Amino acid sequence: MLLPPWEYLFLPFTPHNFPDLFTPVWVASLVLLGVLVVLYNLRTRALHRHAPYLDLWEWLLWTGLSLFGLLITASIFAFEFIVVLVIFTVGMSVMLWIRFLRFPPILNAYEVRLAKQRYYTKTKFSRPETTIRPKTARRAKRRR
Repeated sequence: MLLPPWEYLFLPFTPHNFPDLFTPVWVASLVLLGVLVVLYNLRTRALHRHAPYLDLWEWLLWTGLSLFGLLITASIFAFEFIVVLVIFTVGMSVMLWIRFLRFPPILNAYEVRLAKQRYYTKTKFSRPETTIRPKTARRAKRRR
């Protein structure tokens, strides 16, 4: 480090100025972008009947695409380091907010609703008589 720390914020994000950060940032962004797309495809196929989970994964996908895409773009076009820090901070904050603050109440309410549906279905069909349709008197009269 030849400059004071605050002066590095306004240098371009290049391998010459940040040799220890540049390559790990763009490689990790590229790898995490690929992992995110694969996870999105796998989870949406597995949870295709559960809309709140699909919404969660869609929010994570678009946020991750924006975050990792912007980090790759910042690496290619040598944005100032402060811009890279802002992109990373805002993007990770939004991803953490989505995963840990926005969707847990929605997912908990959905789980409660599913549990109630399973309970009512179980009690409704617990006796075999409920699945057998009773014969009506009108039907018997028509046949004769």
